[in-house]
Amino acid sequence: AVIFANRRYSTLPLVCEAFTWEHGIFMGATLTSHSNYNQSPSPLPSSSPLSLPSSFDSFDSFALTTNNITAISRHIEKWVNLRKSLGWNIPKIFSMNTFLLDSKSNNYLWPGFRENSRILKWIFERIEGLADAKRTPIGFIPTIRSLNTTGLNVTSAALHFLLQLNQTSWEAEIQKIKQYFSTFAQNLPKVLNDQLHTLEKRLKIDDNQPPTHNAKLLSWIEEMKQLCKPEKIRWCTGTDDEYDELCNELVKSGTFIRLNDKLRPNSFLARSDPKDVARVESCTFICSKSKDDAGPTNNWAEPEEMRSKLLKFFDGSMQGRTMYIIPFCMGPLDSPYSKFGVQVTDSAYVVVNMKIMTRMGTKALAALGDHWFLPCLHSVGMPLVGGQKDVAWPCNPDNRYIVHFPDDPSVMSYGSGYGGNALLGKKCYALRIASTMARKEGWLAEHCLILGLKSPEGKKYYVCAGFPSACGKTNLAMLVPTIPGWTVRCVGDDIAWLHVGQDGRLYAINPEAGFFGVAPGTSNQSNISAMVAMKKNTIFTNVALTAEGDIWWEGMTKETPSELIDWTGQKWTPNCGRKAAHPNARYTTP
Repeated sequence: AVIFANRRYSTLPLVCEAFTWEHGIFMGATLTSHSNYNQSPSPLPSSSPLSLPSSFDSFDSFALTTNNITAISRHIEKWVNLRKSLGWNIPKIFSMNTFLLDSKSNNYLWPGFRENSRILKWIFERIEGLADAKRTPIGFIPTIRSLNTTGLNVTSAALHFLLQLNQTSWEAEIQKIKQYFSTFAQNLPKVLNDQLHTLEKRLKIDDNQPPTHNAKLLSWIEEMKQLCKPEKIRWCTGTDDEYDELCNELVKSGTFIRLNDKLRPNSFLARSDPKDVARVESCTFICSKSKDDAGPTNNWAEPEEMRSKLLKFFDGSMQGRTMYIIPFCMGPLDSPYSKFGVQVTDSAYVVVNMKIMTRMGTKALAALGDHWFLPCLHSVGMPLVGGQKDVAWPCNPDNRYIVHFPDDPSVMSYGSGYGGNALLGKKCYALRIASTMARKEGWLAEHCLILGLKSPEGKKYYVCAGFPSACGKTNLAMLVPTIPGWTVRCVGDDIAWLHVGQDGRLYAINPEAGFFGVAPGTSNQSNISAMVAMKKNTIFTNVALTAEGDIWWEGMTKETPSELIDWTGQKWTPNCGRKAAHPNARYTTP
C-alpha cells in the first residue's frame, strides 16, 4: 500500500481508499495541512470552544515541501509513468487523516499513536479483500463495523464523524483545489485535471437518484413526492452502515438513548409519546369494495371516500422531513413464496426497525426488478413548517388512520410512529393484505408460529400453531427442549404463509426476518432464546432504564431494582404505583 497522510481539523475522513492509481495520484497531489498542528501535537486546551476553519492553510503535494510548480509537475509525471511499468501488480493508495477535532471539546477524535495500527489493519484487510467499505464520491471509506474498535475508547458518534463524508465541506474543498491547480497554469498534469472533473461529477450526482428502472415504482414515488412534499428523499440501502448512521442520528435527535455498550452492545432505547403506545384497532380500517369482505370483526369504510380523506392528511405531511424509501421483501429473497413491498415513510425509527424485521434495501430492490410490489405509505403526521421544532417522538394521536385497500392492494398509515401502525410489513402486509391475496391465489396467510423439531434419530417435524395474544406463542416458537437429544428450530414466531407444493405437501415460510416481541414477562425462565437474542443489536421501546445504562421490565428478573427511569422518563421505585415498562413495551431484535 501507499499511504498519504493529511493534517486536517475537518472534512477529510480518518482513512480513504482511492478508486484507481490515478485517483491515488490526485490524493497525493492534494495533500493538505493546518500549519498550527506543528505547535499542537497533543489535544488542544478545552477552556473555550474552537472555531474550526472552513478550509486549510496549505497544500503540500506528495509532501515535497516545495512551492516549485515545475518540480511538482515533474514529480507527478513520474508517478504516472510508474503506473505503466508496474503492469497489473500495483499497490492500493490510501489517504489518512488522524487529526480530526471535536468542535465542542477541542480534543482529537482519534487517539492516534499506537491506535493507528487499527487503520493499518483495515488497509491490509482491504488489500486482501477482507474488509468492508462504503463507496463515496471521494473514495472507499470504512464502515463503522469494519474498523476494529475492540477496547478503543472512542464513542460511536465520534466514529461516525471520523468516517463520514460532508457534502457541503467537499464542495468548498473543490474550490480550494481549483484555486491551487490554477497556479500550475500550463504545467498542470492532465491526470490531475481529469481527476478533478471526475470528482466534481461524483459529488454532483444525486445520492437519491433512483437506483431502479421499475417504471411503476418510479411513477408512484414521484406521485408520493408531489403529495407529501418532503425536504429530502433517501433511497434506503439496508446496509449495516446505513443502520449505524441512522441510529446515531436518532440518538442526536433524542429519539434513541444509547445503552451501555459493555452491557448491551449496539442497542438502543426509544420512548414513545404516551398517546402512541400500541396498535389502534379503532383507527384500523379494511376498505374493501364489499363490506362483507372486511369481515365481522374489522372496521370498514368505503374505499374512495377513505382514500380522499387520507390524501388531504398526507398533502404536505412530510414538509421539513426526509422521505425514506424502503424496498423490502416479505420472506427469503430467493423463495418463490415471497412478496415485495415498498414503504415510504418520514420516520428514521421505522427504517431501522424495518432493517431488522424485513429483507430490505438494495438487495430487495434488485430482486424486485420490474415486478409487482405493494405500495405502503406512512407518515407520522407532523410536518415541520414555519420554523417548528421537532420532538423526540413525532406523531399525531388525534388523527390516526391505519388503512388497508385489499382490492387495489395498498396500505396507508397516518399519525402513529409505533409498531404495527408504522412497520407496514408486519400485520398490515404479512397478515391483513396477504390474507386477501392468499384467498385469491390459493394459499394461506395465518397468525401462526412455525416450529421445527429434530429427533435424536434425525427425523424432522414442522408445526404451525395459532395462539391468541398473550398465550405464549413466541415462547413456544423459541423453545429450548429439555428432552435429551431433541433440538428445536424457530422458523417464525408470529406469521406463517402456507402453500401447497407441486408434490402435494404443505410448505410454510416466515415472511418476517427478525423478532418484534412484547418485553414484559420475557425472562430467562420464560424465553431464554429471546433473552440471548436481545443481548446485542436490539432496539427496545418503552422499557425501563437502569442506573448502569441497561434495560429492565416487569418479570425480567426475580429481584426488582430499587430505582429506575421508567418508560416515560420519570424516576421509578417499586412502591411508586406505576409500571416501570409499558405493558406493550417491545424489543426488535435480529
